[in-house]
Amino acid sequence: MRPMSAHAPATDAMVVGGGPAGLALAAELARQGLSVRVVAPHPPRAFPATYGAWRSDLPGWAQACAAQVWADVRVYTGLGPTSSPTPLLRPYALLDNAALLAALLERAGPGLTWTRGQATGAARHGNLWAVTGGASETWHARVVVDASGHGGLLRPTHFPGGAAFQTAYGVVARFRQPPAAPGSMVWMDYRAPAPVRGEATFLYAMHLGGDRYFVEETSLIARPGLTRDVLAARLHARLAAQGTPPGEIESEEWVRFPMNAAAPPAGEVLAFGAAAGGVHPVSGFQVSGALRDAPGVAAAVAGALARGEDAASAGWAALWPPERRAAREVQLLGVRALLTLPPAALPEFFRAFFALPQQQWQAFLDPQTGAGELARTMLRLFAGAPGAVRLPLARAALAEPGASGRALRAAAAPPAPMPAPTLKVASPSSHPAAAAGREAGS
Repeated sequence: MRPMSAHAPATDAMVVGGGPAGLALAAELARQGLSVRVVAPHPPRAFPATYGAWRSDLPGWAQACAAQVWADVRVYTGLGPTSSPTPLLRPYALLDNAALLAALLERAGPGLTWTRGQATGAARHGNLWAVTGGASETWHARVVVDASGHGGLLRPTHFPGGAAFQTAYGVVARFRQPPAAPGSMVWMDYRAPAPVRGEATFLYAMHLGGDRYFVEETSLIARPGLTRDVLAARLHARLAAQGTPPGEIESEEWVRFPMNAAAPPAGEVLAFGAAAGGVHPVSGFQVSGALRDAPGVAAAVAGALARGEDAASAGWAALWPPERRAAREVQLLGVRALLTLPPAALPEFFRAFFALPQQQWQAFLDPQTGAGELARTMLRLFAGAPGAVRLPLARAALAEPGASGRALRAAAAPPAPMPAPTLKVASPSSHPAAAAGREAGS
């Protein structure tokens, strides 16, 4: 990485945002031989949020950045305290953010320049873009990427029907009695200490070693999202009811980000990560998806620049090919269904979901799965769900007849592989793995 400089010569590419998604794309652009400037309000630092991923979905270089891996990954989808866990049989990794940052900077090499600043706007002048900063700076580049996180800084993100949020409150603490099975990672626990009033929430928990655990009360998706106070009260009530109150609390976490971004239209400014709708609408996964997308998008941008073509258009085409846009429409049908389910039906929904063959539910959470396979999985889920779940699902589908019709036609079509914008190396997951927060989004 080149040192920071008070001067700002034109670069091939400029990435606004220094989170894991933005830096992943910046690194891959630099690996394509381009000069790249990252503009962020802070110097290079370990990402303040924490990230987990299914280990097998990470690229090899990122697997080496895992701080901890759990083989015992489980969900509880029954409401009663004696509900048995469902094993997911898929190792899950906690990423070491300092190691991830170092690996990305190493991948970028000398082609990347990091500049502290706050981008406020961008305008095109001939073959160059001029990006202005909050301190009256101006940076020039041939292509500009907005990787500033949820909602976007240089181009807005559209959330159909208004933003629907995933919210969560958690703590890293020491416990005299384990709040979850030692050695395990509880991906989702819907067992409630008392009848749920309002939105359903679940416990997310990780055993960090010894008497240290990360525990978090999570609302998967709601409009508007649940508040910090509500989730904190539910978490402590849950822990007290099961006889495992926390002792020394090391840190707290508060998570809030929108889940239901539509596929963005292509524009003169390329976006990436959460700013480009990269959050999975059903799971909230994002970061490792950016690691997966970055090489292909970078190759498309570099190729277009070499040919004298529109680099942003090439990047958009690689990031959001038609099949992925169709798949997002199907995913948003799932969002509508989740938002309409009554609280007691949500655990039943996930009981039916995780009763599917692992290959099917795993593909459903993969952002590169095509519309046809997604729709077929949704039909299988509908067939296996109880009546309390099926009726709201049917109503959600009938409320969007155009999208539902297209999904049914996609389900009936012969299966076809989805065009992948990158090497097939990762699948995203954004659940928090420790204390600092779930999704930085950039």
